[in-house]
Amino acid sequence: MKFDRPTILGFVILAALFFGYFFYNNREQKAYLKEKERIDSIAAASRPKADTLVAKQDSIRADSSNRISRSGYFQSAIGGSEQIVYLENELFRVAFTTKGGQPKWVELKKFKNMDSGFVRLAGTTHDQLGYTVSTGANKTAESSEFFFSDVDTSVNPDGTRTIAMTLATGDSAAPASITHRYTIRPGQYMLDFNIEMEGATQLLSQGVLNLNWNYTASQQESDIDFEKQNTQVGYVADGDFDYHTIARSSDITFDKPVKWIGVRQRFFNSFLIADAQFESGKMNWVIPPDEKKIVTEATANMKLKVTGSASQKIGFKLFYGPADFNTLKQYDQKLDKLINLGQGMYSFVRPLNRYVVLPVWDFIKSFIGNFGWVIAFLTLFIRLVISPLSYKSYLSGAKMKALRPEIAALKARLGDDQQAMSMEQMKLFREAGVNPLGGCIPALLQIPIFFALYSFFSSSVDLRGADFLWAKDLSAFDSFITFGVNVPLLGGHLSLFTITAVLTSLLISIYSMSMSPDQSNPVMKYMPYIFPIFLLFIFNKLPSALTWYYTVSNVVTLILQFVIQNYIIDHNKILTKIEENRKKPKTKSKWQERMEQMQDQQKKMKEMQQKGKK
Repeated sequence: MKFDRPTILGFVILAALFFGYFFYNNREQKAYLKEKERIDSIAAASRPKADTLVAKQDSIRADSSNRISRSGYFQSAIGGSEQIVYLENELFRVAFTTKGGQPKWVELKKFKNMDSGFVRLAGTTHDQLGYTVSTGANKTAESSEFFFSDVDTSVNPDGTRTIAMTLATGDSAAPASITHRYTIRPGQYMLDFNIEMEGATQLLSQGVLNLNWNYTASQQESDIDFEKQNTQVGYVADGDFDYHTIARSSDITFDKPVKWIGVRQRFFNSFLIADAQFESGKMNWVIPPDEKKIVTEATANMKLKVTGSASQKIGFKLFYGPADFNTLKQYDQKLDKLINLGQGMYSFVRPLNRYVVLPVWDFIKSFIGNFGWVIAFLTLFIRLVISPLSYKSYLSGAKMKALRPEIAALKARLGDDQQAMSMEQMKLFREAGVNPLGGCIPALLQIPIFFALYSFFSSSVDLRGADFLWAKDLSAFDSFITFGVNVPLLGGHLSLFTITAVLTSLLISIYSMSMSPDQSNPVMKYMPYIFPIFLLFIFNKLPSALTWYYTVSNVVTLILQFVIQNYIIDHNKILTKIEENRKKPKTKSKWQERMEQMQDQQKKMKEMQQKGKK
């Protein structure tokens, strides 16, 4: 009971691509660890020593004095007490602070954090949204330093809610004011942010708004390493979308017009969008140590040209919400491009996810509430679509099985002459009308499907926190068994869905071996046993949604193989068909002619070498 070469070829190709993924993922992990070590060393070097604390306190006092001096004709607003005002809709609640007239944090009502509270975005001291303003002769300060006043909230006739905060000079000699106006809409995660200026010509140096956006992606998932590996910075510059994985680079310089910049931390996105495009800018980010529970800290300085009158209204939009394709697609700003439906070396699967997997997923989940069963039905749909090709593959396997006695006879006649055996097998397959590559179709079909679903299940916010059977979260691995120590290649746990995927893969291998001709190559002989074991190490850290899909797909494969081979395929008809094919005149393709010529040449060279030895 051994595999035929074409079937083994399919397994080898599939294994190579799995290991290609494994290698690529390891490379990303090493880049992340290298950046982490760099950050840790910088943090250690910059940690204040006892003898520097006094100097640091003196520096803080000097900075406070300097801020008062730089505040110029906004000096009355440099000190004050912070006031928090809230706006909310059915999706999120936003806390606004009068210090800087900016969002202080955003809570998403549909999503829970690890402590069972609401997911909170942009809620650290690093998070800032402000810009540089001229405060007098040769003086500038950041808008985020000032306390805004005259806070006004309103509910508009169209159901939108607005908050306005104003910063005024209070100087009759240099009258100027700034109003920050935020508007939220029912059923949307998008905020309108307008900066309204009176006296813009004196407030903005050379008519340029230097907008500073600091954003912290705080840890939201249990596995911060996997979260960091799936965190990206994206943007649209000159109409084209691009992105950077945070572990692979640390900054971007924009020398073309930029429509938006954003950060995706696997399941949650934050975007800064300009109504008019930013002229240029720069964005950088760091990866703090894991103990800080921060995925990344991003800092952006974007320049926007403001021309015209002293009275200006500069429009932006802010998005704080889930990394959901359908939610982002509605804004028609290419925001959905940041959702990983296939990126980088796996971008070839994005159309499959975008136009097949996602629509079917949305349809199934509209009437099935449990996402474990949604995955099962999605698997059945996929297998139904590829069933014609699967049937042809099983039919090819049945034909190969019918030829086993003749192949065994060839082996007995030719012995260990592999070259002659290969030539005779090709002639036998051609005479019988059998496609020797038909057996590898199922394995090859799994390649784009597996990588498409890997991207989809890793980025689908639907799966976040979704429980099924023993898995508490289908977006993460199920740690059915925990070791208490880190085992090389496996990690600190063993996933039960991974075990079911490996065992069903092994059963498929064993069953398929009974349907295939003999295989004398010892490497090929044991490959069906080795490959499922490798899956154990590859799958153990993957989302349980993916290993559950693989398990269901394998069970369907086993059932189909058994039913088709035993109840649908008529083996007597196959033998009759093979005999009919043998009676038909045969024409060789150019590829077959070249292959036989090459094999004849190799055979002659081998015979000459043997004669030379004698």
